[in-house]
Amino acid sequence: MTERVTGTPGRRTLLGAAVLGTAALGLTGTAAQAAERGRGGSGSGHGSLRDLPVPTVIGHRGASGYRPEHTLGSYQLALDLGAHIVEQDLVPTKDGHLVCRHENDITGTTDVADHPEFAGRRTTKTIDGVSSTGWFTEDFTLAELKTLRATERIPGNRPDNTLYDGRWTVPTFEEVLRWADQEGRKRRKPVWLYVETKHPTYFRSLGLGLEEPLARLLRRHGRDRRTSPLILQSFEPGSIQRLARLVDTPRIVLLSGPTSRPWDFVESGDPRTVADLIKPAGLKWIASYAQGIGPTLDLIIPKDAAGRLTRPTTLVKDAHARGLRLHPYTLRNENSFLPADFRRGTDPNAYGDVFGAYAAYFATGIDGIFTDHPDTALLAAADFDGR
Repeated sequence: MTERVTGTPGRRTLLGAAVLGTAALGLTGTAAQAAERGRGGSGSGHGSLRDLPVPTVIGHRGASGYRPEHTLGSYQLALDLGAHIVEQDLVPTKDGHLVCRHENDITGTTDVADHPEFAGRRTTKTIDGVSSTGWFTEDFTLAELKTLRATERIPGNRPDNTLYDGRWTVPTFEEVLRWADQEGRKRRKPVWLYVETKHPTYFRSLGLGLEEPLARLLRRHGRDRRTSPLILQSFEPGSIQRLARLVDTPRIVLLSGPTSRPWDFVESGDPRTVADLIKPAGLKWIASYAQGIGPTLDLIIPKDAAGRLTRPTTLVKDAHARGLRLHPYTLRNENSFLPADFRRGTDPNAYGDVFGAYAAYFATGIDGIFTDHPDTALLAAADFDGR
């Protein structure tokens, strides 16, 4: 069954006291209030899309601005900072376990290159039309993968995060579900997760389909209902449609650049591009099986040749007219990731005017945003609510 969202959700006011750990993290006053913007429901098992605050702050791969991404340490920090939802990306192991990595190529996110016993596993593969050389999760059993340790993916941009290299293993999704259940009981409110199927067509071609084992785990942990505190997402609409037949959990279609085509479209010969999907007819089609879209920020406000923001598109209005939520991606604090008009100074890794960038995007009416720095986003959301 597909839940259709009607209307545009209103903003929520700040609720409650500071989240556990915010004092130790140095969040006081308004920051502590922002960190505890209310999550809907009580207990660890039920929620509703309508209960989510607007703007919703989504911890992108956890709090990946401060910890190596997709580790339990990154997820825990995102939750402690007050993120309304914590994101996971899923890829399979050789023996069919779902693990949390942004890509199945683990060369840059683990210490696999330091393990001589796996030197022979280094190989070149073509995934969704892109050739990559490295080590890949589908060539490792879970037991083998658990001998590796997670590392910072972009140490040049975030050298401080390398302090935590080697501290955590690659988590399985089932471990994350158990963690979320435990944290939900502790906090007496549901811990929301945002779960992406990565390269689903590619993995299905290997006999490692993602959707069926994911659905089994969701059922096991009671997150298979339309009121479950979890959102499913994929860049491949076919993966979301398959999941819609398996579970009632809320679903989002991710959208890349306007000229790109979802890889399942490429494989099936569907000529539509993202530019087609963001037209009213494309949005109507998405709304027939999903509750929202996750567009790149450039689909909300394009940039000019100099990298500066231009005029917003009509995507927010058009998507809301079809009852779809919008959770664009990804805003980060560092200059190198910001629109040119919000960069400050010449150091690409220094923080720019990210609050100005948040204000520009929030003003378009988006319902939430993916961010590597949840605490910053929460303060920006509090500023927006205070207007």
